[in-house]
Amino acid sequence: MRQFGELEAVVMDRLWSRAEPATVREIRTDVNEERPVAYTTVMTVMDNLHRKGFLDREKAGRAWRYRPVKTREEYTADLMREVLDSGADRDATLVHFLGSMSHTEVGDLKAMLERATRRQKP
Repeated sequence: MRQFGELEAVVMDRLWSRAEPATVREIRTDVNEERPVAYTTVMTVMDNLHRKGFLDREKAGRAWRYRPVKTREEYTADLMREVLDSGADRDATLVHFLGSMSHTEVGDLKAMLERATRRQKP
């Protein structure tokens, strides 16, 4: 797992924001609202993301329709897991992370942990 490059992140953000798969043309139109980018550039980025396993695609006429393999939340969780696993002291890493959270975030985390614990019980 790795973080995306700048344009990869923009493309993924546009795809995650959509309810349906999108073509290169549709994503290029979205990206062009912020900055000009060539069709072939977007096509290359989306093809690379597909080859790396981040996007699925299906043929729609002459075009491909792309969709993310994982949700934004699943991808973010994978990044968090990777960072946690890469630390020399997992407990210390978690303590530092939790120490940076607001009281509201800590309360939300406690509630989520309680729900997860209830689901895991037989």
